Amino acid sequence: MDKLNRDTDGSSLNIVQDNIEKLKNLFPDSFAEGKIDFDKLKATLGDVLETQEERYHFSWHGKAGARRIAQTPSTGTLRPCKEESKHWDTTQNLFIEGDNLEVLKLLQKSYHKRVKMIYIDPPYNTGKEFIYPDNYQDNLNTYLEYTGQKDSEGRKFGTNAETSGRYHTNWLNMMYPRLKLARNLLRDDGVIFISIDDNEVTNLRKICDEIFGEENFVAQFVWKARKFTDARAVTNVSTDHEYILAYAKNSEFSVRGVERDESKFSNPDNDSRGPWMSRSILGLATKDQRPNLHYDVIDPNTDRIFPPNPATGWRYSQERMNQLINAGCILFPSKDSGRPREKKFRSEMQAEFIAFRSIIDGIHTADGTQEIRGLFGAEIFSFPKPHELIKSIIEQATDVNDIVLDFFSGSATAAHAVMDLNAQDASAGSAQVGKRKFIMVQLPEPCDEATEAYKAGYKNIADIGKERIRRAGEKILKDYAGKEGIGTGNSSCISSTSAIPGGRTLDIGFKVLKLASSNIKPWDADFDNLEDSLLNAVDNIKDDRSEDDVLYEILLKYGLDLAVPIAERQIAGKTVYVIGLGALVICLADAITLDVVEGIGQLKGELAPEAMRVVFKDSGFQDDVVKTNAIQSLKKYGIDDVKSL
Repeated sequence: MDKLNRDTDGSSLNIVQDNIEKLKNLFPDSFAEGKIDFDKLKATLGDVLETQEERYHFSWHGKAGARRIAQTPSTGTLRPCKEESKHWDTTQNLFIEGDNLEVLKLLQKSYHKRVKMIYIDPPYNTGKEFIYPDNYQDNLNTYLEYTGQKDSEGRKFGTNAETSGRYHTNWLNMMYPRLKLARNLLRDDGVIFISIDDNEVTNLRKICDEIFGEENFVAQFVWKARKFTDARAVTNVSTDHEYILAYAKNSEFSVRGVERDESKFSNPDNDSRGPWMSRSILGLATKDQRPNLHYDVIDPNTDRIFPPNPATGWRYSQERMNQLINAGCILFPSKDSGRPREKKFRSEMQAEFIAFRSIIDGIHTADGTQEIRGLFGAEIFSFPKPHELIKSIIEQATDVNDIVLDFFSGSATAAHAVMDLNAQDASAGSAQVGKRKFIMVQLPEPCDEATEAYKAGYKNIADIGKERIRRAGEKILKDYAGKEGIGTGNSSCISSTSAIPGGRTLDIGFKVLKLASSNIKPWDADFDNLEDSLLNAVDNIKDDRSEDDVLYEILLKYGLDLAVPIAERQIAGKTVYVIGLGALVICLADAITLDVVEGIGQLKGELAPEAMRVVFKDSGFQDDVVKTNAIQSLKKYGIDDVKSL
């Protein structure tokens, strides 16, 4: 029986090795004895290869290290925390507490090319504390010390003051590896949206051009974040805006567009062609640019002459304009003032959507603050993004079954937005409630004791995010209860089971997982005290870890969805976990007998998965005879993939 391998199974995806395998598939003749022959590779690439020392590129101190840390696998795991979760057994949503650099590494196997949209609101680099405790040598241990999971004096965030001399460098070194890892999780038609302000927007565009490709830039949205003028502005300029950068994984992505405002269409003259709206027929070119668009338009009923605007001309050529006039599609003003307009019929407009504008107005930071105050009764989080802002973006980028990831989740605004949009789908007349799923990742950054959050009992930012999801979910259920399209039941309220009238459900739950060191001793060996490590290998599960802990680590190592349904079976008095309708079967019990093994084999015929993998605890068998015979017993049922840990 093979054991799960520390190098291949005990860590997250090895991105370097994965890239080498891809390169080998593309250029097999550039490899010799398993190593890259760069001379052959250069010859293969030919003129595409850039050899000039002076070339356009973006660099900073520490960039090479930032790239390396993104490629270094993590040996950590994610421990389930059912007591802090909501609707654990049914939810498809995840809230992961931990350093997002390590978490992104751990998600590489399970969510590679599965996320449709990423939204992040990273630290804005304003000279305040923000630096994540990255350590190029051992980032996981640094995090464990920071959160008190290892004996240490602990780690604190460092400030990134402008006087440090590396004001931009430190921020770039924090962002670069996280964006590199995030790109791997996006689907081929996926997109990332990043909130940012003037301090780093230029540098952010440069690293995004490098990571996602300059050709995959979608837009730099300008969000009017401030509703009122900032009277405290030092330069006497009120900075009212922030940005949201959007980059696609590749050219397959495009935003959905905004639904056309049907209220603009009417039929006051009972035109047989149906409802219409009026629109300007001014053009976009001067006479020098488009002379054919500069001519006089004459009202055939009054002979009144309308000269062209010198700066714009008309929308149509004179021939086309005459056709529209003869068809009764040009509206002439009855008064002395005004300009002709076009009568545009709804039936002529094939597209149901118009372009999503790059300037976002009407939603402000103050709205986010008001939301927090309404949910918690106090301002326990500073400057949260309003969920309507994030919801409008998610609506543009996703369909009803997509995954949305936010790895700087803060107060979990994105989770609030996903749940609200899912409910909105039903109220808009959709056949079902939206099934978008969210993955929130947040560092348990301590709340200052002087803050309202700490006084209200929230010790860290992650706790605020979890509570915000709980409260927002219940509020959404209450707000949408009984609305047209949500359901047809007679109930006037919604219970905590998330049942929507009419029998449909809205997922307002989430599974909490927390970053930790591996549950398996050999995968987390103390090489400074190897003798004890070897003795501990007899029972290689850490004493303070549960079967659930080990179960979720195996899901990570096998690259399975962390929200996959897990059923428990009792076979010969032992608990057996059945994952993915039999694709994976795990038994972590002690004193396993052949009766247990035979029962697992029989599951293959009952569940009929295409293939079944089985994992046991290496020390879990009753004796060596049972362990030896287990493989042969399972082979009788067509199960060849059997491993122990």
